[in-house]
Amino acid sequence: MAEEQMSPDVTSDDKLWAALAYAFSPLVPIIALLLEDKKERPYIKLASVQALAWSVVYALIGIILSATLILACIVPFIWVVQLYWAYLAYQGQDVNIPIISDFVKNQGWV
Repeated sequence: MAEEQMSPDVTSDDKLWAALAYAFSPLVPIIALLLEDKKERPYIKLASVQALAWSVVYALIGIILSATLILACIVPFIWVVQLYWAYLAYQGQDVNIPIISDFVKNQGWV
């Protein structure tokens, strides 16, 4: 998970919303993308779209693994990873989620 430096116009509000998007996905990303003033901010939009895409992938993994006990072992680890992404976002760094970050950028969603 490589990080990129943030652009100079990222505010503390942007960093807070981005961190909350990763920590409380999918609820906060949906809210952020529905609020006009938040979805216009590039840093918040990037974090929200990535966190929302991650939520979809995570839900699909959960459905696939729900028949096994593997999911019960993976859930705490994945939540810690999401908290790490939230920490990076709060520090003002762009979070690069493997495959998902490139996908959302190539789709033109951010």
